[in-house]
Amino acid sequence: MKNRSRFGLSFAAILALLLSAQTAHALGQPAAKPVDSTPPSYDLKPQALLDLDNLQMKFLSLAEATPAEKYTWRPGTGVRSFAEVYLHIAALNFGVAPDLGTMPPPAFQAKGYETSTTDKAQIIAQMKQSFEYTRAAIEKMSNADFAKPAKKYGPDANSGDLVYLIISDSHEHLGQAVAYARMNGIVPPWTAAAAAKAQHQQQ
Repeated sequence: MKNRSRFGLSFAAILALLLSAQTAHALGQPAAKPVDSTPPSYDLKPQALLDLDNLQMKFLSLAEATPAEKYTWRPGTGVRSFAEVYLHIAALNFGVAPDLGTMPPPAFQAKGYETSTTDKAQIIAQMKQSFEYTRAAIEKMSNADFAKPAKKYGPDANSGDLVYLIISDSHEHLGQAVAYARMNGIVPPWTAAAAAKAQHQQQ
């Protein structure tokens, strides 16, 4: 009797779901999706730190490969120069990382920062410092910290979103810097290294 009763309840529940889906479809509404309760397989913290290491290596090596006289080069009026792209990345790191719960970087002033210098050595030093500063901020975060609200960036934003913003924006501008380099006949150092390695292996 108990088995029949359970079967009846299960059948009734399934029938109710089917009827609900059919009704929603008839009304032009999407059927309710089941909630995915499986734990996430993507761990943002270690992946973000890995990405930062890669981004720092590529930005700094590309900045080193860019001749000093090219730092003021820009593809057109109103578009960032090499120097401004590199400083934009440093500004992003310096400007967003304090909202992850760390102390603001010393002597950083956002206003006018991107046009503050065209000196190659200074820009490379500031980029390096900004990546190290951001990495230290993320390393201090616990898993719970990634879920902390960051309403300054939107009503539903959290600290994890800010980490994602830093990484995604840096990747975007790395592509921009690579395009600048190619337009000026500069081969990205990591591409040159990969090509040399492939050539050596063929010999």
